[in-house]
Amino acid sequence: MTTKAAVPAGETATRVAVSYPEDLSSWGEFQLNERPFRAYLRKTKGEVHEGDVWEEFLDVGCCGDTLDVPLRVESVEGGDRMGDETEIVYEVREACGIRGGWLVQSADGPTDF
Repeated sequence: MTTKAAVPAGETATRVAVSYPEDLSSWGEFQLNERPFRAYLRKTKGEVHEGDVWEEFLDVGCCGDTLDVPLRVESVEGGDRMGDETEIVYEVREACGIRGGWLVQSADGPTDF
């Protein structure tokens, strides 16, 4: 695991490990692994540090799936910036009570967000 002090400033990270909660649906996991979502992270995150948390909305499709998903940076190898060549790997962490499924787009869905 790389610490902030050991990460060269301004250089592109070679590998970034990002965790998602274990209660993310299989559709959500599928979306995380799609090329467009990985490209989105590489293009929008800029500096990246261990411990960063990103609230990201995943494509819910026509049937609903999930609300914003907290993604947490677990480790950074190489530099401190995301780049086109940065490898993104996912890890699973403890559940956080994500409530998704069909109800996300329904009047019966969660209202406390």
